[in-house]
Amino acid sequence: MSAPAQKFKVADISLAAFGRREIELAENEMPGLMATRAKYAAEQPLAGARIAGCLHMTIQTAVLIETLTALGAEVTWTSCNIFSTQDHAAAAIAASGVPVFAWKGETEEEYNWCLEQQLLAFKDGKSLNLILDDGGDLTSLVHSKYPEMLKGCYGLSEETTTGVHHLYRMLKDKKLLVPAVNVNDSVTKSKFDNLYGCRESLVDGIKRATDVMIAGKVAVVAGYGDVGKGCAMALHGMGARVIVTEIDPINALQAAVSGFQVTTMEEAASIGQIFVTTTGCRDILTGEHFQQMKNDAIVCNIGHFDIEIDVAWLKTNAKNVVNIKPQVDRFELANGNHIILLAEGRLVNLGCATGHSSFVMSCSFTNQVLAQILLFKQEDEAFRSKYVEFGKGVSSPFYIFQSCRMMI
Repeated sequence: MSAPAQKFKVADISLAAFGRREIELAENEMPGLMATRAKYAAEQPLAGARIAGCLHMTIQTAVLIETLTALGAEVTWTSCNIFSTQDHAAAAIAASGVPVFAWKGETEEEYNWCLEQQLLAFKDGKSLNLILDDGGDLTSLVHSKYPEMLKGCYGLSEETTTGVHHLYRMLKDKKLLVPAVNVNDSVTKSKFDNLYGCRESLVDGIKRATDVMIAGKVAVVAGYGDVGKGCAMALHGMGARVIVTEIDPINALQAAVSGFQVTTMEEAASIGQIFVTTTGCRDILTGEHFQQMKNDAIVCNIGHFDIEIDVAWLKTNAKNVVNIKPQVDRFELANGNHIILLAEGRLVNLGCATGHSSFVMSCSFTNQVLAQILLFKQEDEAFRSKYVEFGKGVSSPFYIFQSCRMMI
């Protein structure tokens, strides 16, 4: 094992042995990443790459990080969510020699500090030359505050829907300064991680947080994209009566022909007992909706950012709030009813549980590794000729890469 990273900050480095045991267990469930190591290890295609990664610091992410380093990369890491870090995973990676700045329960100020620190943690004071992002926070920071770092940067890869939307806005506004790979829209990411991953991890988060019996409850799912589909399937499978709210007519029709009632949030607010937002859009649940909800309605979000639920309204207008346990808060409204908010409106599956299963994350993360190789090797014609999966290269400032060959 390498010496512990000289630059790192985690909750408890003594958790490293526990984290290492779980990493070894996860490797057996992540065949895509392990096969990627086996296929490309001799070539060391990421030798010389300096990857700044901002993605949930979980056990599964640890296997991703060690795949990148096994292929030659130097890596620094932060989590992309203040609640999603698994402290034993962060400790294990820090103990292996990778600079990690992440712990569960960061403040916003600490989160931003971590992003800044990872940019300074490469050996010999060198700068990043690749970005691996989830949600766009690191991309935004480097573009807005440290654009000089992008001069030698080969590009970035983005993991999630919200971050991809941000990239397209940057491209439209001519603010995207490096090539980018849209990992989210690869079929082996969005059709698996977003749907089947959420199908398992949503219920895990709700059950761990509340111990509520889902069977017989009325569950309202806001949005019927891939994430919404997985959530609706999960809740229905647990015996809930599922109502879907959706503004896209095609997705709404899909929900209807899948057997779900489709209506507006204004209609559903007074009916539902469990509410899940999945849209990535702002103000899906607002004060108007909270005031109509049943007593002890459970409210949670599985979209990337905490913008879908108007948590500020709850904090401002609640008569009283009781923290039941970490990431479970019970707000008392003026009408006497209570709202149970999970993970402060952030990702419930990572805030209240451990996120997606290892196998489905292997699908997503294999795409990430291939995207990083694609960007770093875009000028290496010999390498691209040998490995046909990289044959196209990056031919434009923003390249949608959806041709990952999964070795599962």
